[in-house]
Amino acid sequence: MNKIIASLVAVVIGTFMVLLDSTVVNVAIPTLVNYFDSSLHLIQWSITAYTLSLSAVIPLAGWMSDKFGPKRVFLISIGLFTLGSVLCALAQTPQQLVLYRILQGLGGGMVSPIGMAMVYRIAPPEKRGSIIGMLGIPLLLAPALGPVISGWMVEYVSWQWIFLINLPIGLLGLVIGKKYLPSFPKQKAPSLDKTGLILGPLAFALITFGVGEGGVSWSSVRTLTGLIIGGAVLLVFIFSCLRKAEPLLELRVFQSSDFRRGIITSWFMQAAMYGTVLLFPLLLQQVKGYSPFSTGLILLPQAIGSMIFMPLAGRIFDKAGARPPLIAGMALMTSGLFAMTFLRTDTPLLFILVVLFMQGSGMGLSMMSLNTYVLNATPRHLVSRVTPLTSASQQVIASFAISGFTGFLASRMTVSGSDGNGIATNLTPFCDTFFAAACIASAGLVLSFLIRKPQPAAA
Repeated sequence: MNKIIASLVAVVIGTFMVLLDSTVVNVAIPTLVNYFDSSLHLIQWSITAYTLSLSAVIPLAGWMSDKFGPKRVFLISIGLFTLGSVLCALAQTPQQLVLYRILQGLGGGMVSPIGMAMVYRIAPPEKRGSIIGMLGIPLLLAPALGPVISGWMVEYVSWQWIFLINLPIGLLGLVIGKKYLPSFPKQKAPSLDKTGLILGPLAFALITFGVGEGGVSWSSVRTLTGLIIGGAVLLVFIFSCLRKAEPLLELRVFQSSDFRRGIITSWFMQAAMYGTVLLFPLLLQQVKGYSPFSTGLILLPQAIGSMIFMPLAGRIFDKAGARPPLIAGMALMTSGLFAMTFLRTDTPLLFILVVLFMQGSGMGLSMMSLNTYVLNATPRHLVSRVTPLTSASQQVIASFAISGFTGFLASRMTVSGSDGNGIATNLTPFCDTFFAAACIASAGLVLSFLIRKPQPAAA
């Protein structure tokens, strides 16, 4: 049992570190804009590039494990992520920061899926549920603690330490993992879809660039170039995946109408959710004047709401199916975003705290319900190949949303007022952007009513 606990600790350390960095940069964005004397539109790529690189390597996790052994790939991934973290702290330009964040994402993308698979294989069947439950607690805490830790370090130490903190954590994970993780035997790796490996990330990166530039101007050459070329590459990628027996992403699952309903609804939910992750920190620091650490603390109700309602959504799902918790969750998110469009300079902090709690609660109810529904709606013989598809698409939608909403916010700042460095001087740009996010959440709410119990034919 001690060896199991030690192995679990190694997986928790690696996964916690990666999940922490999914939210740790959000609060630091205004500081990075000032430090590099750069635009918000450029600095947001430090988040967008990270999520895109995560999506690029997630589908490779299973193939890499089979080819080189899960322990070796897990340790290399942690090492690459740690190296990328140190380089991020040493970045001298925004372009260097974006490049090193890509390196972080390439390492971090495989840590979670390989770690979870190893825990599943290590744990005795009779204790598997409780052990995986233990793993879930720190993984829920990581995104919640990210803004608080980031805010404290930015305010009282320096922004570089939001990345340097990964160095001791990563080294500890490497030492424990090397000593205690069992060496699973290599397996015969399936054929690798090399064409998809090139076309997929290229298409998503180009479309993300186009969406981001579209937030500024949908008729600009940069926007049209990104969307047209990216769209053409995406069509070739889809055609390639449908022709191959073992594609990079299993797109044939879209033949299931229940799966289509679930995944498209989840895209709208994720776009509204991830698209606003930067809005709240920027609003609180740029317009409301809160310090980075105070901002991190103010954001806590969002994580608390998610942690409270995610397990509750599981119980409701078991009794009533996906539709009730999903509709409730999307209604909460939509209401909260629409409420933010009425924000004024004299609006009390309590109002923002309540909206953040509504957002987190809606996320917890919606995400758990949709994830489970999508898996249930998947034809049984494709379940193992759907997890990379849903995980990668989540990161791609997140990058689309962050880039698009940030571009839109920047364009509204140009119209409504900024100080010349991309710093908002009034609330109008934020209210307009929250309204756009609320419209997307409303579309997800409407689609929620179309969710039904997966038909037996899907099995």
